[in-house]
Amino acid sequence: MERTTCAIVGGGPAGMLLGLLLARAGIEVTVLEKHADFLRDFRGDTVHASTIRMIDELGLGKEFRKLPQSKLQTVGFPAGDGTTVLGDISRLRPPYNFIAMVPQWDFLDLLADAGKQEPTYTLRMNTEVTGLLKEGDRITGVRYRTKDGEEGELHADLTVACDGRTSLLRREAGLVPEEFPVPLDAWWFRLPRREEETGEVGGIQIHIGDRELLLMINREGYFQIAYLGAKGADPKLRAEGLQAFRDRIVRINPKLADRVDSIEDMDDVKMLDVKLNRLHEWHRDGLLCIGDAAHAMSPVGGIGINLAVQDAAAAARLIAEPLRRGRVSPDDLAKVRKRRWLPMVVAQGLQRFLHAKVLAPVLQGERTSYPKAPTVLTRLFPPLRAVPAYVIAIGVRPEHAPDFARR
Repeated sequence: MERTTCAIVGGGPAGMLLGLLLARAGIEVTVLEKHADFLRDFRGDTVHASTIRMIDELGLGKEFRKLPQSKLQTVGFPAGDGTTVLGDISRLRPPYNFIAMVPQWDFLDLLADAGKQEPTYTLRMNTEVTGLLKEGDRITGVRYRTKDGEEGELHADLTVACDGRTSLLRREAGLVPEEFPVPLDAWWFRLPRREEETGEVGGIQIHIGDRELLLMINREGYFQIAYLGAKGADPKLRAEGLQAFRDRIVRINPKLADRVDSIEDMDDVKMLDVKLNRLHEWHRDGLLCIGDAAHAMSPVGGIGINLAVQDAAAAARLIAEPLRRGRVSPDDLAKVRKRRWLPMVVAQGLQRFLHAKVLAPVLQGERTSYPKAPTVLTRLFPPLRAVPAYVIAIGVRPEHAPDFARR
């Protein structure tokens, strides 16, 4: 019989960090990831200030800063006299006064390499979890299938679902999230960035079109761009074809006309089915859900990764000792949800507000300009720019690395 103390399903930020933290507590942990590597484009690349602080606490700061990255310090709307800054992260206390834009596969490789230094850590790639094991009402592990078609069972004292917004384990456990209405989907792609183009590398600009928006992130050598359109519009966009999509982008921002031909195929445009939901129970006996499996986030603000990382840190601190004792009770698991509920509700509340008051009116043709009040306030009182910066970069109730995991 294959056995581990904690089986973590999903090799995203929450799963990889939780695996590292528990292994540093001396707990036998096995992370199962269905892909052969972490190379998937347009996954969230934002590593927030509170997460960078945690990386430093883990003793990985030097390695992290060697990764290819750019710094995000402002969020704003383009204006005739430059960019109207709404959030200024540089106003936060250094050295944690920026968001690092890091390819997610590099960040996950960093966590995987650190985990492999721990004798109780196992990472199994090419291993897809296909179901849960149960004894009565208690979940006792998972069934899996490898890339070669070999099937097996892994028994565990605790199984943690970090398998994302379409979580198989959540569904098999009978946990049903509350869904909130979402007015948009996002289509991600990249365009070249000219050397002579000014603007902060890492800055974000938002351009409003006719029932559509364009979000542009300045990266080293290119723009990472999200076209935001009406929910469910993907079949229509792809049926219209490549040139029609290019024309949409130029219509919103004519300055991109000289480079949209670099989108060579609609396969270069990756659609994100935006969801916003949350579980009211994050656990069953023997199973815990964290990250997107517990609360899917909108890409607005890029805060989903940060919440997932914070979930993992809180979970490790609360369940490490029960795992050492050999029995994690439902009461122990309920403490994770209790700890992380407020930060999640505040973050989703902000996203729901922005969906309803900013994005939906644009997508429905009721607004064609930027909200006036926040731009006027932040121009007149620049210190106010630190408020949205703190909410995004640090968040409510930020977590620290547990003492047992620090190096």
